[in-house]
Amino acid sequence: MNADAKTAAEMVFRQESGRILATLIRFSGSFDRAEEAMQEAFSAALMSWPEKRIPQNPAAWITAAAHRKVIDQSRREKTRQERQDSLRYETETFAHPGSGESDEAFMHFPDDRLRLIFTCCHPALRPEAQVALTLKTLGGLTISEIAKAFLISEATVAQRIVRAKRKIEGAGIPYEVPPADRLPGRLASVQAVIYLIFNEGYIATAGDHLIRTDLCAEAIRLGRVLCELLPHEPENMGLLALMLLHDSRRDARRCISELRRGRRHERRPGKRFDID
Repeated sequence: MNADAKTAAEMVFRQESGRILATLIRFSGSFDRAEEAMQEAFSAALMSWPEKRIPQNPAAWITAAAHRKVIDQSRREKTRQERQDSLRYETETFAHPGSGESDEAFMHFPDDRLRLIFTCCHPALRPEAQVALTLKTLGGLTISEIAKAFLISEATVAQRIVRAKRKIEGAGIPYEVPPADRLPGRLASVQAVIYLIFNEGYIATAGDHLIRTDLCAEAIRLGRVLCELLPHEPENMGLLALMLLHDSRRDARRCISELRRGRRHERRPGKRFDID
């Protein structure tokens, strides 16, 4: 059961950590508090699930546990009333997304991950910080993976992420999809980051797998959401089409890679024989 619980927790982390973290950031208003709460929730799961049982919806269990951690943090910091008001407002907006004007619908688009991307890609942040923060929080990449992908040191990546978080909280950058009149200026950065997430999935810089299908699927999903949000933007359609084209070839790419590995393995004994 311990192994089963660990496997289930790892699967939830790989597939759902971006969505869970985005939801927690909306609740807490803080990257650091959200990350801490999610880590505590996963630790609690590893302790609870082996003794009891793996819940029917592990991701929902983690989200609920982390949500309680966020509330506990707010109480300890004596800001419970402020957070409850914020949560109540967000809950009412989410429950009635079409009740306001058109700009309000853009500002409260019911997808926390898309809100998170637009927050991470705010013009107040440097482009390299936008990319690093988004890949870390939404893409689920480790600092080491980001550093390898961009051929920079892990310390540099960590510094960029810390500075970006401080900038968002210090400047009070809102956690929202911006109104329609401000979307064009932010869209290029969002498109670039979504494609970087897909690219890291399609050509994984770390790990045991040639392709990380979870990252590819998340990038494609976000690309579809962008097309729904701005259906008349041709670059959104082009981005989605490009990702779908590459994704349709992933099985063939795996087969070619395996064939090449097999041929290299077959040639090795012959080469050694010739040299001897």
